[in-house]
Amino acid sequence: MAWALTAAETALRDEVRDFLARELTPELRAAGRRCSGIFTDYEYGNRWHRVLAKRGWSVPNWPVEHGGTGWTAMQHYLFAAELAAADAPPRAPMGPGMVAPVIIAFGTEAQKRAWLPGIRSGEDYWCQGYSEPQSGSDLASLQCKAVRDGDHYVINGTKIWTTHAQYANRMFCLVRTTSGGKPQQGISFLCFDIPAPGITIRPIISISGDHELNQVFFDDVRVPADGLIGEENQGWAIAKYLLQHERGGAWAPMLRARLRRLTAAADAAFSASGGDAHEADDMALRLAEAECAIDALEATELQSLRAQARGEQPGIRPSMGKVLGSELRQRLTELGVEIAAHYAAVDLPLDDGLQGELPIPEDAVFSMSAYLNDRAASIYAGSNEVQRNIVAAHLLAN
Repeated sequence: MAWALTAAETALRDEVRDFLARELTPELRAAGRRCSGIFTDYEYGNRWHRVLAKRGWSVPNWPVEHGGTGWTAMQHYLFAAELAAADAPPRAPMGPGMVAPVIIAFGTEAQKRAWLPGIRSGEDYWCQGYSEPQSGSDLASLQCKAVRDGDHYVINGTKIWTTHAQYANRMFCLVRTTSGGKPQQGISFLCFDIPAPGITIRPIISISGDHELNQVFFDDVRVPADGLIGEENQGWAIAKYLLQHERGGAWAPMLRARLRRLTAAADAAFSASGGDAHEADDMALRLAEAECAIDALEATELQSLRAQARGEQPGIRPSMGKVLGSELRQRLTELGVEIAAHYAAVDLPLDDGLQGELPIPEDAVFSMSAYLNDRAASIYAGSNEVQRNIVAAHLLAN
């Protein structure tokens, strides 16, 4: 979409482009392009985060007093769009985009001093302890227990689908501190260091072959009670606040960058394989339809950003964005697999390293990994079925 930018917005866009040209190395760009998940492996994502931190751009959405930029909603969107267009590695949101807003909104001044600087600099890397084997979309049914013992809580239970727990040095975790009554009423929100005595992290290798996920076991794990965010048994309200940040954010910039690469791969594929002209036209039409859908999503996201800038509550917008963005992401990976099929008969060498260019377009090479990884996109951060129920309940009530 063509945007009519103000002078300040144009100046920021140009400043970001200049910064990316200087600081975003070929190796980091390659890691961004080859990312099959929602964010890059720790090695590249955290390295890029530290580069941004030196420039003061690692946590642009935070309040200025904590290190944010004070940009307008449109400037934030431009920043995200420029990073995606340059193939910057997507960064893990667990620290900057998920637990940090909770700490800022509900944490004590001591907690803010203890945790925010490390998130901003990239020194600390957080993971999320939410889902359990029997508590995914029905998160309120969680059973991982924390019992107060003096100045500590003693945790027993397990968490699953814990992304990047193998790299993290801190965790934010929902635990059950009271039984009885409504399940939402006995949940508390704890932050603590990992690893710790009694914690076992077991890898879960996904169908795509990636090791992003883990199951974390707690056996009489003692954590300081001063890691409690808010009041005991009031964690459900905090959890819902965090989920708005997890489901929110801009999908369109990343989708547009992936579409650009897919279009280039499709053009090269049909040229290299001598594919049928009608088949090429059909793929071109489907890619154009995807572009129209991304345009519509982008318009929705910009409308949402402007509403937030006016002080409006996000309401159902994060749920709408999550459904539209994740399903568009899945659609693009399906197109990627179809495009990759046209290289099956092309006998060209493949360089598996991060340095250098691949003779076959990268989005074709990594299409199956992206396809398999993104089957989970409609499940994580609250399944799309649940998000549709949230939207429907809101609309029917109004």
